[in-house]
Amino acid sequence: MVAQKFVAVIDDDESVRESLPDLLRAHGHAAKAFASADEFLGSGSIADAQCLILDVVMRGMSGPELQRELIVRGHEIPIIFITAHAGATVPADLIKQGAVACLFKPFSEDDLLEALAAALR
Repeated sequence: MVAQKFVAVIDDDESVRESLPDLLRAHGHAAKAFASADEFLGSGSIADAQCLILDVVMRGMSGPELQRELIVRGHEIPIIFITAHAGATVPADLIKQGAVACLFKPFSEDDLLEALAAALR
């Protein structure tokens, strides 16, 4: 039996937190949603997460700030950023900083699964 990959979804949008974990579970992944970067950091799930699906703009610590904090703590977890707030340079900047992908909301299920497959390789 193949072990499930654990994916953490971190987004302050409740509809995203409700829908994405269900989608991920339907495709064979373990998933848990967090409402903020601080909630994720305090959850004890950092060491288990094999990928983060992370909102760029959130109340409190932003997605890129969480990415930097994880690196400082020695956790280089593959990250797929998702955002509804997109400037022309945002995706390129995030990819340069080590993100696997940056998807614009609303994104397709296929686009997310393709990015997730790349992140979990």
